[in-house]
Amino acid sequence: MNRRKTLKTLGSAAMAGASGLASRLAFAANPSMVTVVKIAGIPWFNAVEKGIVKGAKDFSIDATMVGPANVDPAQQVKLLEDQIAKKVTVIGLVPLDVKVCEPVLKRAQAAGIKVITHEGPEQEGRDWNVELIDSVKFGEVQMQRIAKDMGESGEYVVYVGTLTTPLHNKWADAAIAYQKKNYPKMKLAADRFPGADEIDTSYKTTLDVIKAYPNLKGILGFGSNGPIGAGNAVREKRLGKKIAVVGTVLPSQAKDLIADGIIREGFLWNPTDAGYAMVAVARLVLDGKPIKDGVEIPGLGKASVDVPGKLIKVDKIMRINNETVAGLIAGGL
Repeated sequence: MNRRKTLKTLGSAAMAGASGLASRLAFAANPSMVTVVKIAGIPWFNAVEKGIVKGAKDFSIDATMVGPANVDPAQQVKLLEDQIAKKVTVIGLVPLDVKVCEPVLKRAQAAGIKVITHEGPEQEGRDWNVELIDSVKFGEVQMQRIAKDMGESGEYVVYVGTLTTPLHNKWADAAIAYQKKNYPKMKLAADRFPGADEIDTSYKTTLDVIKAYPNLKGILGFGSNGPIGAGNAVREKRLGKKIAVVGTVLPSQAKDLIADGIIREGFLWNPTDAGYAMVAVARLVLDGKPIKDGVEIPGLGKASVDVPGKLIKVDKIMRINNETVAGLIAGGL
């Protein structure tokens, strides 16, 4: 290689190195955001992570997601403490227990870290909570559906992720209150059952519930794996015509159970949109943009905002049934 080619090669390498260094420095200069979810590795939060990854690119935030291996508030707190130690710019949270998370979030805020929650309208220690549904309506429409399949009479049970998961219990409260007001011939057979974030737990719970309540006509599951586990048990026992299963599900998980008539209908919002919205709101907060009623949330449109309550809300309830499930799966759900 002659001297001119050598210099040209060295110059190109230097430019490439400088470009790579500039890219790394630019990335390092981005604010960092880590969202702590309820449990890692389940389809629902895998979909949330897709939204976070897209939001990271669109809003120039180094945004990632972590979650505990089990549904355990103590593990979630440990992950939150890790983010404070790492001095991230923003913490995102989908809380398991608002009381347990409150002290650590307040420590985060005291350290100058912004806090954005989802499914945590009652979470103290946050800057904003963002929701893609009206929580009361979300519970009521599911009660309306299961009441229809039960002929507005008979015994039913309700599943939630944990007895302290904020929104699951808010939806359950709304559904049960609606039943008591509108369907007096229906009866809640027992206090709500935890475990709806895990298929195996919901499956085992349903087998026990079927034995304990032989007149059971309905299972309402708040937690994306609850109706799946319940549906598997109901199908195994060949009780699909007797027991209606309704609840929060992902279309791709629920497709076969819906086709078999086991899950009569599912309800949800797009979890990918939820992950994206958390990063979008974080960007608004970091940029000091005013957040007030009618604010435009990128990807979701105009939102209603309760400024004193620090709550941002859009209404994006989706119904999953035989008519809609294929299209929703084709859309990535």
